[in-house]
Amino acid sequence: MSGIVGIHYLDERPVERENISKMVDILAHRGPDGADIWVDGCVGFGHRMLWTTPESLIEKLPYCNQRGDLVITADARIDNRDELIAALQINNRPSDKVVDSELILAAYEKWGEDCPEHLLGDFAFAIWDKRKEILFCARDHFGVKPFYYYFANNTFVFGSEIKAIFCLQEVPREVNEVKVAEYLSIETDDKSITFYNEILRLPPAYKMTVNSKTLELQCYWSLDYNRELRLSSDEEYADAFCKLFTEAVRCRLRSAFPIGSMLSGGLDSSSITCVARKFIAEKETNKLHTFSAVFDKVSECDERVFQDAVIAQGNIEPYRFNADRFSPLTDFKQVLWHQDEAYSTGNLYLNWNLYKPASQNSVRIILDGFDGDSTVSHGLGYLAELANTEQWFYLAKQIKDYCTRVGEPWREALWSWIWSYKINPIIVKSGISKILRRSRKLFRRNQPLQQSALNNQPAWRKLINPEFMEQINLIERLKNQPNRPQTERESHYRRLIEAGMPRTLETLDKAAGAYGIELRFPFWDKRLIEFCLSLPPEQKISKGWTRMVMRRAMKHILPQQVQWRVGKTNMHPGFEQGLLEFEQARLEQIILHNPKVIEKYVNITALQQAYHRYLSKQVTPEEVNSIWRAVSLALWLEQTDLTTQCL
Repeated sequence: MSGIVGIHYLDERPVERENISKMVDILAHRGPDGADIWVDGCVGFGHRMLWTTPESLIEKLPYCNQRGDLVITADARIDNRDELIAALQINNRPSDKVVDSELILAAYEKWGEDCPEHLLGDFAFAIWDKRKEILFCARDHFGVKPFYYYFANNTFVFGSEIKAIFCLQEVPREVNEVKVAEYLSIETDDKSITFYNEILRLPPAYKMTVNSKTLELQCYWSLDYNRELRLSSDEEYADAFCKLFTEAVRCRLRSAFPIGSMLSGGLDSSSITCVARKFIAEKETNKLHTFSAVFDKVSECDERVFQDAVIAQGNIEPYRFNADRFSPLTDFKQVLWHQDEAYSTGNLYLNWNLYKPASQNSVRIILDGFDGDSTVSHGLGYLAELANTEQWFYLAKQIKDYCTRVGEPWREALWSWIWSYKINPIIVKSGISKILRRSRKLFRRNQPLQQSALNNQPAWRKLINPEFMEQINLIERLKNQPNRPQTERESHYRRLIEAGMPRTLETLDKAAGAYGIELRFPFWDKRLIEFCLSLPPEQKISKGWTRMVMRRAMKHILPQQVQWRVGKTNMHPGFEQGLLEFEQARLEQIILHNPKVIEKYVNITALQQAYHRYLSKQVTPEEVNSIWRAVSLALWLEQTDLTTQCL
């Protein structure tokens, strides 16, 4: 993780070095190891350096080629270095003397604007091509590295964080009310917009070219939805997964500093930790640092038994944070300053309180198992696939096996699927609320199945101000939402490409960046995701076990009690408890006493009613999430002095 900024005036006004310097300075937290700027006429770049990889210790950015006609600034880690060095014929020095930004620039020289297609890793970069007088930018496949920009009035400005862009006085600071509505509704498919009008994000897997007249966006890669992998046995699938997953972890261990790993005790973080500790034990004397949240009061959120099983394997230096002693709004002013936007991730306080001790232990790289569920898939879309094709016998077997595994009655769940998909097809057109009602107990305890059910009246519909909803035509916007997925692969594909993924990656990036830490996500490896999407559904759910290919692959790597644990811990009770225990006065000030800052956007009466249900513990998790979003929005509007636009 580093920080990048830049300005390009399309009308050839000269860039003032002072403006680039201000942008670089405001991102000092992203790069404590140095800063530099480059300015040439109407173009200027800046960079904040965070040393992470061994090669980064000798990297200087912005970087010019020998001819001086190409310049790059980048926040990047390139994983296919050996392949690129060979293809680019860089053979005049050892590979450890070739920095990642130089590889990107050489790739641009060889392949031009097709260069992102040849890169593996996490990256956001900008290249000024003086020969063609174009600015070329690109972002990695899944949006691990952030890239924001403003383009209007012959001015193009970009940065790793929005606050850098606002260093230019000509950039307006106005609330984007469409984004506010999408944020409150939790219904969005737009990967470009932000909370500010005219401030956009470069979508994942996109490249952008800016010349004297236009800005052009183009997607350079997308998941192949139609590819299906067929191997001869379960063992072959498991071996192939293990090979790819191990490589996804290995290539993210390139570091000149101690490495850490988030360890919740779940299947994802435990798998990463177990693979990483073995690599580190083989090559280094250092131990792998792990960072975990534990709960004393809200015992249903505590996963110490699984964490202990992983730690017992050895070569691990554990750190634990007692989460139920802290508020979800811990350091909220500082968090909001780093985020630049209201954020929906209520459990971000868990990460925030673990990044600080990591930084104090000189850990600059943390491996994170974020959303391995989506990469591997629980396979529960297979149930809908069987119902859609009226394979009732196989559907009954899958449901029986799954319910038996999680200790729930299966006949009631099966009847719900038959009723919804066969007996009353009208329900199929209007949603599957019957499934949720008839299998309430099962769905309450098993989040993956709950995700396949739809409420007719989601909590956000009640909490958004109806006049605001009508003003921005929200309901009409949401009518374009795609129909229910028909197959497991379609369901898997949609989860991987939904807009919430890069937004969460950005949220985590900025929280870690506050402490000079770079996050790396092995489950968001292009090769691993392409493999998992191509799997037949039987490799994802089998004999009642979800994510079966991964469980098989982690044999002899994970402790058995983690490998075969049923379900995953729901952290929401800890969040709900902490918010009420530590923040009741703040909640009541915003919701009951002074809600004016959000009354344009939020139905205050409905919000207050939901809050009173919250106090009496008669509220649903969805309503608590809606309360959180309203509160987070209010705090952000107040802190950014944008409240006057809302009154």
